[in-house]
Amino acid sequence: MAVIISSVSTFISIYLGLLFIRVLLTWFPNIDWYNQPFAALSQITDPYLNIFRSIIPPLGGMDFSPMLAFLALSFLQRALAPLATSASMGF
Repeated sequence: MAVIISSVSTFISIYLGLLFIRVLLTWFPNIDWYNQPFAALSQITDPYLNIFRSIIPPLGGMDFSPMLAFLALSFLQRALAPLATSASMGF
């Protein structure tokens, strides 16, 4: 069980990194999101971000949904940390 929880936590860390890169790249308006590697990054991250965009639509050009997306994943990762510790101890 500890291996699964650790793997999920690692996946979340990698995905948070991809989200961070995606958000940083939105500051460059001349990026063509239809060319690789940007298209792949967009295909990986946009489905998750769209969940939060439906909750908080972009307001006047500012998209606050990534903040909520980061918070949700960070909360999940922190909630898994004690489970990984207790699972590795055999509880």
